[in-house]
Amino acid sequence: MKVYEALATAFAAEGTTDVFGMMGDANMHWMNALAGHGVKLYEVRHEGAGLSMAHGFARASGRPGVVTTTSGPGTAQLATSMIVAARARIPLVAFCGETALGDQGAVQYLDQRRFAAAIECDFLQVTKADSAEEIVQRAFYRARTESRPVMISAPFDVQLQEFEDIGGYVPSTKLLRAPKLLPHPARIEEACEIIATSKRPVIIAGRGARRADAGQQILALQQRTGAVLATTLQAKNWLYGETDYHVGIAGLFGSKVAMELLQDADCVIAVGASLNHYTIESGYLFPDARYIQIDTAPNLVMGNGQVADCYVQADAVTALDSLTSALAGRGVELEGFHTPEVHGRLTAPLIDPAEYRSGNGLLDPREAIAVVDAELPGEFGLVLGSGHQTDFGTMLFQRSREITSNYGMFGAIGQAPLLTIGAVVGNDGKPTFVVEGDASFLMHLSEFETACRYGLPVLVVVMNDEGLGAEYHKAQAKGLDPELAVIPTPELGAVATALGGSGATVRTTGELRAALAEYVRDPRPTVIDVRITREVLSVPYRRIQYGEDV
Repeated sequence: MKVYEALATAFAAEGTTDVFGMMGDANMHWMNALAGHGVKLYEVRHEGAGLSMAHGFARASGRPGVVTTTSGPGTAQLATSMIVAARARIPLVAFCGETALGDQGAVQYLDQRRFAAAIECDFLQVTKADSAEEIVQRAFYRARTESRPVMISAPFDVQLQEFEDIGGYVPSTKLLRAPKLLPHPARIEEACEIIATSKRPVIIAGRGARRADAGQQILALQQRTGAVLATTLQAKNWLYGETDYHVGIAGLFGSKVAMELLQDADCVIAVGASLNHYTIESGYLFPDARYIQIDTAPNLVMGNGQVADCYVQADAVTALDSLTSALAGRGVELEGFHTPEVHGRLTAPLIDPAEYRSGNGLLDPREAIAVVDAELPGEFGLVLGSGHQTDFGTMLFQRSREITSNYGMFGAIGQAPLLTIGAVVGNDGKPTFVVEGDASFLMHLSEFETACRYGLPVLVVVMNDEGLGAEYHKAQAKGLDPELAVIPTPELGAVATALGGSGATVRTTGELRAALAEYVRDPRPTVIDVRITREVLSVPYRRIQYGEDV
């Protein structure tokens, strides 16, 4: 067989079922061979968009995402999306064709090794036939064990060499050993001592805790310690409804009630959460607290530039069971925040509907989010974009859903709709909606056609203020001309229909409810262009730009 056939066989043996990308001279043989293994190939309109779809697939499926490009310019298109995936620690393998080995005079020549380093991606190159299988195995092993993107660069001439299969391919999954990481008894004792001498603990659950399915262990520890439960943005609304003392997101996107309660905490127990500067407000949110951090990583530096007072490197379930048992053995049982007064504050409504500023053909973004949350079933997945208008959804969605957030990952707009397409594929076609701004959605508008072409039930809720919302409000706060950030947009519902999907442009809550109901009845590629007012400033921007206590 040829090297490209051996490479395709190895990818299939690694469990690859779906690949996103664009065909070119340097990867077409490999793609053709891969299709012969029954792998679904999603042809996209831009290679970077394909990588973001693979990113979304990896998050949804728990398996490495796979993207492919041709040589040179095809590979170069990956830059922004690759950095986003690297910062998010996404297991991903990029199969990138390359010009003939050593041919620096080729039109599409690119030093792909140096390029990969610049975009924070691991790099492996197929330089000879007998190394092909080892390269694929190593790439998937690194992606899986180090949770990072890896580029396989395959020169076209090497792909066409003859390959002698002498032993059969051994997938990286056969090399994985995943024993539970047990907590050190001394660290558990240290944690017990901190908790026993505390009066107001808080538990912050992150994406790692959710992935470890440690919900019941967290609730048991919360009950014994009287802690309020908060989550990071990546675990938003997890365990909501399973405890009376859930304060929502900790940090910049938290409610005023959450801010006030968490400032009184004297002990923070983080489970599978990195405690970045968003979550702990660079340390200002917990001025008097001692930190206990449970994570599988060797160690983590928190968003305040410090390490935890007690760091427990362990599997979340095992560590929490050990900690709760040790506290019970000591007879430690705290009231903490579990009082009628705190319960009353947590159950009070977050927003008075009388404050909505809808009218004149524009919706208040807070009212729009309330309608979306009420009308879409909880089993529909949610992807949150970045930027000012999506801050409303980040804070105000209340239903417990599977949530993917693009916030804080390199600050790149336009990623969320692409993550959503990949998430739908990774979740076997489960309807998923994304809340995104108009500028962000228009950046990769062509990929909505990709969703239509493959019949993927993606719903894009465009919070459309006809401009660069973040820049509009930042300019206004700095005394600059905000009108320079205003960019009129066409009727995006009609554009979506023209691209082969379904769409509506809505200006009232009635029109929004009707459009959402249509998607629920028949989930298909859909864009709902929600025209919103620019008069409402999001809570995070009011805090950051104007120093308001909200």
